[in-house]
Amino acid sequence: MSQLNYLANEEEITSYDQALQDYQALRMDVDRFTASRLQMGIYGQRQEGVNMVRIKLPGGRLDARQLNVIADMLEKYARHDVVHITTRQDIQMHYVPLEDTPAVLRHLATAGLTTREACGNTIRNVTACPLSGVCPRQHVDVTTHLDGAVQHFLRNPLTQQMPRKFKISFSACESDCAQGMMHDMGIVAVHDGGRFGFKVLAGGGLGHKPHEAIVVEEFIEEKDLLLVMEAIISLHNRYSDRVKRAKSRIKFLVDKFGAEGFIEKYREELVRTKAALATQDYPQGEWNAGLDSEVPGMGAPRHVFPQKQRGYFVFPISVPMGNLNVTQLRSLARLAETHELQEIRVTQDQNMFLPNVPEAKIEPLRAALAALGLEEPKVGDDVVACPGTSTCRLGITSSTIVAPKLNGGQHDLKVRVSGCHNGCAQPEAGDIGIYGEGKRMHGKLVPHYQTYFGGNAMAGGALAIKGPSIPAARIEAAVERVKSAHAANSETGETFFSWTRRMGKEYFTGLLADLKDVKPEQLESVLRDHGKDGDFKVLQLGGGECAGVSQVKIGSSFFEAAHERNYRDALKFQRKFEDSVKCAEEIARLIGQGVSELLGGQKFDGLAEQADELRRVLPTKPRLSRQLVKFAEDFARPAEELNDSQLTEWFSELDAWTMEAAEFCLGFDRQLDLAGALPLVASARQPVQRPQSSVIV
Repeated sequence: MSQLNYLANEEEITSYDQALQDYQALRMDVDRFTASRLQMGIYGQRQEGVNMVRIKLPGGRLDARQLNVIADMLEKYARHDVVHITTRQDIQMHYVPLEDTPAVLRHLATAGLTTREACGNTIRNVTACPLSGVCPRQHVDVTTHLDGAVQHFLRNPLTQQMPRKFKISFSACESDCAQGMMHDMGIVAVHDGGRFGFKVLAGGGLGHKPHEAIVVEEFIEEKDLLLVMEAIISLHNRYSDRVKRAKSRIKFLVDKFGAEGFIEKYREELVRTKAALATQDYPQGEWNAGLDSEVPGMGAPRHVFPQKQRGYFVFPISVPMGNLNVTQLRSLARLAETHELQEIRVTQDQNMFLPNVPEAKIEPLRAALAALGLEEPKVGDDVVACPGTSTCRLGITSSTIVAPKLNGGQHDLKVRVSGCHNGCAQPEAGDIGIYGEGKRMHGKLVPHYQTYFGGNAMAGGALAIKGPSIPAARIEAAVERVKSAHAANSETGETFFSWTRRMGKEYFTGLLADLKDVKPEQLESVLRDHGKDGDFKVLQLGGGECAGVSQVKIGSSFFEAAHERNYRDALKFQRKFEDSVKCAEEIARLIGQGVSELLGGQKFDGLAEQADELRRVLPTKPRLSRQLVKFAEDFARPAEELNDSQLTEWFSELDAWTMEAAEFCLGFDRQLDLAGALPLVASARQPVQRPQSSVIV
């Protein structure tokens, strides 16, 4: 198992702890603290005073020690008895009092676990086809490349204040079990003739207005993977909407530019990225053609599965609704240790499996799991649910109550149940998917489930067909009717996916028409959600935190400038002086614009014009505007006049000017946090920090 020792960081936990103290002492407002909290993977719940802590598991991997530490935290701090496996291969712990969250983060860090950037406008946990490394079909163990990407982008200035969250998946062969189609970016290992490399997709997404990703690169070499990834992420950071939050995912850039225009913008960004990162190391795997064997599918295999390593097997564990209690966590850890199994993996279907199991240990494992109330997947139990109204502030319906009442039947259909349209259970990628919503009927608000049929986000698939919205009280009947229709009308060997395409959207509209319609005399029978005693209502909880919080523009300016500074220095090292100066010019522009906007001024593209505006809005700091004028003159010098010593002098001045601007901004807004965004002070080589004990002004 790869040990991602860089994941946890004590210094940032201490910084979060200080932010919490400032917030509790009324020295930090709620929006600033929320941003700090989300950056550390701590999400607000419906219930006041308690939080969900989201633990990132890149590729879904963990070991016995980490399971024990999670169990310790659940037992000691959570006011709840289970953790929850998510469709993004995270583990979530709910009902953690806010004052205890720093202690939880510190304990998790002792086992190399982090929550950093598990929430907020960042790159979320990076997922992978869970069998990578042991699947007979694979071309390469993509966990090598996944780890390289996580290390490159975690805490990277480029990814700290993006317009919205960004989700990435890695698949080890063309089957694409990690479902790249529905991700902001999907990486798929491919064998193209005699070449091995990756196909890259971008612009996918579920939730509000589902989009299937487009192919950005049919084939790239291994050495270009991180460069291509950074170019796509830079495109999102540069062009996605920072004002209209509902339109700020990268999928809407594909709509804005069109597929061809999007790819053209990407290629422009890639030229720049390749130049800046030309000397960077890259992850390298061991490649092979793979076998034409059974496709395991997304999530855990549905049965004991032979690995590529002869004599070893993957042993799947069904985890109902993705929930595990303390006893089960500790017992799983002990079981892995007893049988000398080094790794446990969690999957996108909220299950788990043990890889590298010798055949002789299969029966002992089966018996040991049964004693824990766990077993292998059974036909029909492929049901996934998000927390819904149990904890989520955005939840509309009680998905965790209705989901256990559903099953996939004799054809083992994938059933996906979400409590709202954000679709954390991925309903558009299930055979049968539903999400909760409220609809007014005969003057009353009635809980409904919007239906989807025939989703498959793997290679050769497509997002589901949208069906009718059915009252929640009738959703069990609707699911049973669809399963019965499929069993009766499908052709021999026909998949559910193919059957839904053959039948078409109108077929499902007609099939469920009587369940959709509610006569006045039937209204009383549909007013309550599953598990509720009273009539249905949607609580106004101030919205959820999936979209992060509104960003402080000046903060975004400094983080974007930090990204440009990294490129500036890399290009200078390569003696690409003209390109390096362009990055320096962009730094000056970003910060000049940011400071001006902070004070109510305007943005200008030209440095000289921006200097005039800065002088107007900040007459008490004339050096800032004067220096910006000098940068305009320096950076306009002909390329043939540039040399290393001259750029060293200019960039030193630019960094000092950046620090002066930062000190002003930190004084103007004492809650501003620029940690990780500033150059090192030339004298002390230490970054300026946000004031730790400050008052709201």
